[in-house]
Amino acid sequence: METIKNYLNNMFTNLPKSNQMLKLKNDLLSNMEDKYNELKNDGKSENEAIGIVISEFGNIDELISELGIDLGSEGIILPTITEEEAEDFMVDKKRFGLLIGIGVFLCIMGPAMLILITQLIGDGIIDKGFSSNVGDMLGIIALFIMIVPAIAIFIYSGMKLEKYKYLEGGFDLSTHLKASIQQENNAFTSPYILSVIIGVCLCLLSPVAVLVMGVFKYRAPSYGVVILLVIVAIAVFIFIYYGCIKESFSILLKIDDYKKGNKEQDKEENKVIGAVAAIVWPLAVCIFLISGFVFNQWRINWIIYPITALLFGMFSGSYSIMKGHKK
Repeated sequence: METIKNYLNNMFTNLPKSNQMLKLKNDLLSNMEDKYNELKNDGKSENEAIGIVISEFGNIDELISELGIDLGSEGIILPTITEEEAEDFMVDKKRFGLLIGIGVFLCIMGPAMLILITQLIGDGIIDKGFSSNVGDMLGIIALFIMIVPAIAIFIYSGMKLEKYKYLEGGFDLSTHLKASIQQENNAFTSPYILSVIIGVCLCLLSPVAVLVMGVFKYRAPSYGVVILLVIVAIAVFIFIYYGCIKESFSILLKIDDYKKGNKEQDKEENKVIGAVAAIVWPLAVCIFLISGFVFNQWRINWIIYPITALLFGMFSGSYSIMKGHKK
């Protein structure tokens, strides 16, 4: 029996001395003792019983992998997340999704308000006394009224999540807490799938507004574009809000793109996409303002934003797929 204990001690020598690993070691020792006593009662010799127990024990690395125990990088003991910390993270992540969703919604509604006010003044619906320049200026003011609070929301929500930066360094969950979070994740699967279906359907139906409005009046397509942007803004809000909730489960359970092996590659990918975004979107804003103030093309230059979004989306998707093939 002492041989089995020494064997087990040697197996756990280079592993972290965490509570989870100690519990695993004690459970294995108990099971091996039971198996050893059972074999002895069946008439096996001590050497035969020990050999059978050790052979049935299996590989420690495979067992750790099956149980989902994270050893961290180079066997470093990872901090254990408490139930309160996990709950706070999920609540803050949900609030983050709500705020970011509202911010993006306002960013999309900015060009929509610009188009709407400019077109209403151009058609004489708001006030026939306004000149085209005044109408354009009111549209620009409405655009900034939407965008400025959105930027403030982005900064605030990003700073609120800074306190969870330590999760990127790795963490561990108790078996009970992990099972509880997994249960919540399973319950959220249906609402998440439904949100994706609704968002995709809204995006697919949004161009219908332009086609329908174009039938009635020459300038009506502009109103159709406003409706299109509103529908897209709602769809994007749904994607972001429910996506952030799903992401909180994925981070805590270390699934999908948050597995240990993908962290460095994901960071590199996010840096590249973020660097491109930092160039593309300010450039789009500059082109928008120059085309408006210099060339007075307020009625058509809104198209810069959907074109930029389309091209940037194509780049992000293509780059992610390309990096995915290399993983």
